[in-house]
Amino acid sequence: MSADETAQPSPTFELIVDELRTEADEVVVLALVDESGGELPPWAAGAHIDLHLPIGLIRQYSLCGDPGDRHRYEVAVLRDPESRGGSAWIHDELAKGARISVSFPRNNFELVDAEEYLFVAGGIGVTPFLPMIAAARADHRPYTLVYAGRTRSGMAFVEALADDGAVRLHVSDEGTRADLGALLDGVSEGAAIYGCGPTRLLDALTGLCADRGLSRRLHVEHFSGTVVELDPDREHPFEVELAKTGMVLTVPADRTVLEALLDHGVKTTSSCAEGVCGSCETVVLEGEIDHRDQILDDDERAENEVMMICCSRARSARVVLDL
Repeated sequence: MSADETAQPSPTFELIVDELRTEADEVVVLALVDESGGELPPWAAGAHIDLHLPIGLIRQYSLCGDPGDRHRYEVAVLRDPESRGGSAWIHDELAKGARISVSFPRNNFELVDAEEYLFVAGGIGVTPFLPMIAAARADHRPYTLVYAGRTRSGMAFVEALADDGAVRLHVSDEGTRADLGALLDGVSEGAAIYGCGPTRLLDALTGLCADRGLSRRLHVEHFSGTVVELDPDREHPFEVELAKTGMVLTVPADRTVLEALLDHGVKTTSSCAEGVCGSCETVVLEGEIDHRDQILDDDERAENEVMMICCSRARSARVVLDL
């Protein structure tokens, strides 16, 4: 999973590229280790890390290795034809032995406790499901992985999944497209549903789950969000008070909260600037939020306790943030 955007840095530490291997057409796997052999910060299935590239870009990728291996992080990187430079640089320039700054793992796609799991992956969206499958096995929970791709040669980890009877491969150029509707019609009452992949796949999955009353059991992770483009004729300005300093600033109709903070010299953690990574999540003390991210579910939005300041705005004239 990748979200391409230059942004403000989050806390990082330096790792070494221990391995760089081709996993499928236009997909490479990076193995990252501590130079001194030390343990890395822990993580759980569904987590991702930011790679702070030396060309001034930050990219987010799902961890796809073994959470029990505290000495190694693994991420899979697809060369994105629409990349703004990040994935192309990794494929063309990054080499074994190189040093790279990495964020602490974050998890906006946690594996909930459920009787069983239905995982739906499109393309490189399979990456977070590898540790999820391992976790389901360890807990003796049944699961099904529906893995769709355009070509078999372009589908990462196909060989590793080949002997898993719970994996269903659907390859477009082989005429085996997935029927998500039929799949959901047979899902059990105790199953949690997870989806990761292209927007079109996730939109279809979300719509089908809504039609069947399954929305509360659905968890999705997007590759990337939508670059924030604000129409001043449709937005309204509002005030933001920073509770820790008492500073009050106005967020114009054509600027995000994050941009307004940076304009006033207020540094805060962010990464994707598209509402998909969660690094800019900020506690809301007062005010009503117009949530536009792709992380919070309906209940979390209704609670109005946090907002993603890179994309969400205020419905009220003033909000107070825990900054």
